[in-house]
Amino acid sequence: MILSCQNICKAFGEEEIIKDACFHIEEKEKAALIGNNGAGKTTLLRIIMNELSADSGSVVISRDKKIGYLAQYQDIHGHQTIYDELSSTKQHIIDMENRIRTLEQEMKNTQGEQLEKLMQTYSRLTHQFELENGYAYKSQIAGVLKGLGFSEEDFTKQIETLSGGQKTRVALGKLLLSQPDILLLDEPTNHLDMESIAWLENYLLTYPGAVLIVSHDRYFLDKVVTKVVEIEAGYVRMYSGNYSAYALKKAQLRDAQYKAYLNQQREIKHQEAVIAKLKSFNREKSIRRAESREKMLDKMQRLDKPAEINDQMRLTLEPRFISGNDVLTVEELSKTFPGQTLFQNISFEIKRGERVALIGNNGTGKTTLLKILNQVIPADSGKFTLGSKVQIGYYDQEHHVLHMEKTVFQEISDTYPTLTETQIRNMLAAFLFTGDDVFKVISSLSGGERGRVSLAKLMLSEANFLILDEPTNHLDIASKEILEEALNSYTGTVLYVSHDRYFINQTATRILDLTNQAIVNYIGDYDYYLEKKEELTAKYAPLTTQEEEAVQVSDNKLSWQQQKEQQAKVRKRENELKKTEKRIEELEARDQEIDETMILPEVCTNVAECTRLSKEKAAIAAELEELYEKWEELA
Repeated sequence: MILSCQNICKAFGEEEIIKDACFHIEEKEKAALIGNNGAGKTTLLRIIMNELSADSGSVVISRDKKIGYLAQYQDIHGHQTIYDELSSTKQHIIDMENRIRTLEQEMKNTQGEQLEKLMQTYSRLTHQFELENGYAYKSQIAGVLKGLGFSEEDFTKQIETLSGGQKTRVALGKLLLSQPDILLLDEPTNHLDMESIAWLENYLLTYPGAVLIVSHDRYFLDKVVTKVVEIEAGYVRMYSGNYSAYALKKAQLRDAQYKAYLNQQREIKHQEAVIAKLKSFNREKSIRRAESREKMLDKMQRLDKPAEINDQMRLTLEPRFISGNDVLTVEELSKTFPGQTLFQNISFEIKRGERVALIGNNGTGKTTLLKILNQVIPADSGKFTLGSKVQIGYYDQEHHVLHMEKTVFQEISDTYPTLTETQIRNMLAAFLFTGDDVFKVISSLSGGERGRVSLAKLMLSEANFLILDEPTNHLDIASKEILEEALNSYTGTVLYVSHDRYFINQTATRILDLTNQAIVNYIGDYDYYLEKKEELTAKYAPLTTQEEEAVQVSDNKLSWQQQKEQQAKVRKRENELKKTEKRIEELEARDQEIDETMILPEVCTNVAECTRLSKEKAAIAAELEELYEKWEELA
């Protein structure tokens, strides 16, 4: 055991955030710390780091073990470059390397006994340098920087010129390179694109120390962790397994708790009814028995009613009217900013009822494409067409659809003047704005709160085509699951940008990957995209030289329909192959079963039964012959 929290309690004013928390982390263990927004996850990390004192309890870290902490927000200052900032974690190796170079120079001009001493020092230092992997430290730094999404051109950028997200990535890189025995990571996937998150997953899986991660990225947690520590209503509970295993066990536990609560409530009502009846007899003996039952009832340990599963937000999405079958047609759309071409001549279609995820690395133009479709900015060339009766509802991650000077209540009432005050308050309550919260000014809200206001406006729009830019940002896991459920039951059409791979797997019927200035279509969820990514990217969006770009542009005009048709054929062939293999297995098993049956004494002497089984065996052989040919053709 490398880290242990024992009976930790913490309150802010009268609100008790953490109640008697106990959990431990083993050496090399990868664990998640999860809970709804405001549950106390960051508070607990800060207590472990001794940045905040607990009201009671203790944190025990194994002797001589180093702990590293990545907070959600970083404020790194200085004129040094990104590369120099990360190099500071290897300063002792750099000093050793400089000393080795100095010794080499000194040995050239030294003789005799002094040379012998220098050679001994040199031998010891080079051995130590090799043990600490000194020859690879430069490639390690470059590897971590590239893994976290920095290009080689970025290495020389000064820290003070970076955005908040870039500074957080630099801080994460420094922490990974310093390799503490325990890593505490608070939302490490924020500000990372999908490729960088996948790189971080692999890095943490092979990390030699222990890791405790706070994250709302369920796909990331599924890949990395083997234990989940949950904070709910102030109490901490440990679950073994990844996030999916936790979710299953949690649902089973909640179900058992709810049944136990209902059973106890029935028993209490039954006992109260019996007590009332006994007292109504108004006899000494019956009154004594009633009092005896009352004492037993008083001693009963009452179970708390489990919290409702979906008590965070309640979303219902329903379009006002149905659109035509063709919802969106994009034809040869291009967009370039000074010094950067985002996409060229991209074409795709979206049909009614589809839920399409638009993915791609940071900077490929996903948000720009959504802004073009919402006529916030113009395209350089090409066009897009909305289908019959299509009404767009737009959610942008920068919340430009909100008026910063208005209150939450005014934002809704001004947009939908026909709603009554009660209707507005009910809708805002569904998004956790109650009481005086509805009179907060938009500009004073946090990013998560502004996101909830934007979602509330979207729900009221009754649009039949939702265009969403990072809708899960700032939402906790419970709220994400409710949004997933709402989108899956929505009868309209959805196009959204998201980095949340678990969310994509749960909601997307199709994926569009914006890569290498082109669109690649995947008829399936995120796991299917991962399976086919290399093959289809090479075919429909290859990296090209400038001389080949003109050819690529003309190819892209046809690629949309080609992708669609080919992937439909591939999916159909894969399904046929699975069905064929399953049927072959069934027939081979039955054939073997017949062979075993026919040698039984009671069967081999029964002519009629032997004849029937022989005919069945012949029919199986004939069908298998056809199936083997079909399998070869499909495979």
